[in-house]
Amino acid sequence: MADPARARKVAERIKVLVAQGLEVLVKDPSLGFVTITDVRVTGDLQNATVFYTVMGDEDQRSTTAEVLETYRGRLRSHVGKGLGIRLTPTLEFILDALPEDAAHLDDVMRRAQERDAELAAARERAAYAGEADPYRKPRQAEDAGDVRGDGS
Repeated sequence: MADPARARKVAERIKVLVAQGLEVLVKDPSLGFVTITDVRVTGDLQNATVFYTVMGDEDQRSTTAEVLETYRGRLRSHVGKGLGIRLTPTLEFILDALPEDAAHLDDVMRRAQERDAELAAARERAAYAGEADPYRKPRQAEDAGDVRGDGS
């Protein structure tokens, strides 16, 4: 089992090497605009999971996934040459759902702001249900004859 710090460094290096490999090795015009978002390496440095995003629609994403699967061996060879470790990890490409999650969170935040604005507008129009000051106050002597203030 490798040191977690070493695994993190290897993952960062794989991220850079895969991005370079996509730029240099993959000449397929159907490859979309790919961004490598994260790489996770197992503790024994045998497997690397590469997370990526693609700009475009669902058709572009599926085409890019096919291209990445086709070029996986060449990219692994490129990563192996660049890493310089004894065993080259296998690469697994997974589409990152980060953009969809971010869009969903933006939508939720927008709805919350709209609801806050509605509540603030309702608060401006609000009026007291009863008197403005609902608390009891000591009774004032209503006539001059009542000196004791106990009402008798």
